[in-house]
Amino acid sequence: MSVDTIANFLSSIKNASMSGKASIETPYSKICESIAKIMAENGYIAEVKVFKEKDSSHKQIRVDLAYDEFNRPAVSDVYRVSKPGLRIYKGYKDLKLVAGGSGLSIISTSRGLMSLKEARYKKLGGEVVCKVL
Repeated sequence: MSVDTIANFLSSIKNASMSGKASIETPYSKICESIAKIMAENGYIAEVKVFKEKDSSHKQIRVDLAYDEFNRPAVSDVYRVSKPGLRIYKGYKDLKLVAGGSGLSIISTSRGLMSLKEARYKKLGGEVVCKVL
């Protein structure tokens, strides 16, 4: 695994949803928790829990994946846009909808992480963290 915790988290979600798993557990970070909560608010994830086992000194995040009534995953593709080697920043006027509005883009603004629709409504730009289809 690489040092990029966000990319590791997103690839874990994508791989688990493509293989049909019900849930995943990944190492905890505040930004991964925020990304998971935004995805849960928009229906891409069923539930997010942060926990710490008795024997361990580290927290973990448990993500329950969402599936539709035909057992198809809610997440078909998720990828990191702004990478550690190349940061991508956009003003609120330059933020475009993902897949005609059916996808989700997560933006890191001066007021925290939020979805693209919320950032455009509040007229905030920032770093484009990831896109979910």
